[in-house]
Amino acid sequence: MYNAKTSHPLFPEIKSIVSKITGIDSIIESVIERLGSVENAYLIGDYAKGKDSGVIDVVLIGDIDKNILQEHIQKAEDLVSRKIRAMVMTSDEFTVYTKSQKEPFLLLWSKE
Repeated sequence: MYNAKTSHPLFPEIKSIVSKITGIDSIIESVIERLGSVENAYLIGDYAKGKDSGVIDVVLIGDIDKNILQEHIQKAEDLVSRKIRAMVMTSDEFTVYTKSQKEPFLLLWSKE
């Protein structure tokens, strides 16, 4: 079992490579524009720790059409051969959530 050392200077590049290999980056870009008003997308859980557990946990911030989200999750799971769990939150909910969690959050996509 391997863990990524997030403080390493090459971690951002390694994260980018892993995202490209798993296909997460291209899926996020294509799905985000169809979901509604998305502010940010975060990777949490095992993938944020650098572990491939077979389950990708994502937090989406914004006003998102959950029906469209579910349709895209099913398609994306087939593409990456992994289970995808998505949580939808407002910015305020995410702020409260991150204060109560000790797990890492990696920004995958931002409107800015």
